[in-house]
Amino acid sequence: MLNTAVKAARRAGGVINRATRNLDVLTVRSKSANDFVSEVDQEAERAIVQTLRGAYPEHAILAEEGGATGRSEYLWIVDPLDGTTNFLHGFPQYAVSIALRHRGVLTQAVVFDPNRNDLFTASRGRGAFLNDQRIRVSRRLRVADALIGTGFPFRQFKQIDTYLAILREMMQKAPGVRRAGAAALDLAYVAAGRLDGFWEFGLAPWDIAAGALLVIEAGGLVGDLEGNDGYMDSGNLIAGNPKVFAQMVQMIGAHVRAGDRQVTSNATVE
Repeated sequence: MLNTAVKAARRAGGVINRATRNLDVLTVRSKSANDFVSEVDQEAERAIVQTLRGAYPEHAILAEEGGATGRSEYLWIVDPLDGTTNFLHGFPQYAVSIALRHRGVLTQAVVFDPNRNDLFTASRGRGAFLNDQRIRVSRRLRVADALIGTGFPFRQFKQIDTYLAILREMMQKAPGVRRAGAAALDLAYVAAGRLDGFWEFGLAPWDIAAGALLVIEAGGLVGDLEGNDGYMDSGNLIAGNPKVFAQMVQMIGAHVRAGDRQVTSNATVE
């Protein structure tokens, strides 16, 4: 199954790389405010789905552009081009993300960066790898020494004040905060120790699934904004090595609870 996912990701990467030569003539439409889809997203997704369907016609697929198809205890979760806005601007930070969920448990993961030809893979219980070399999360012990990744809210803004409060504190406590614009690749970087931690609000399952398994198999932790397991449903996520993760949960959770209290207070006054 992992080999099939790798084959599908590389096929999609070929589609993406060929399209980089003709960015100015691509057909692009807006799905919603600040959220775009191009013909490349759609062609890359077709390449992935054809590969998966050819090997496992009975499996279900949840893909960003095509939605959910089929019913099975096996579910492929696909983002054909995570970081479309970066891609459309020629900013080389985007990736293909493919994960497999079996009976609700993530079991296989591939994140492929076609720019650098970096292939991140993981199978549950077998570790995480970058180009067939084992990877581990970093060993940094404190946020005060950490490089932290994040993603700005761009679809939903109801938690923007909470996010900005978290960002303000993180900028004061961490020596570096980065927003690269492709969550799947950010999570792969946490798994490889390139980032010590990462957080973002409002992600979709296809943004999270493969990267989350990579982090877990690399020895890291993944949770929602309170550190619990609901990140695939809520779309709100924290990831990091165990020490940094715990500190981020404490910091971010405090702001989330304060924001919730503020919302409740405002509702009561109204």
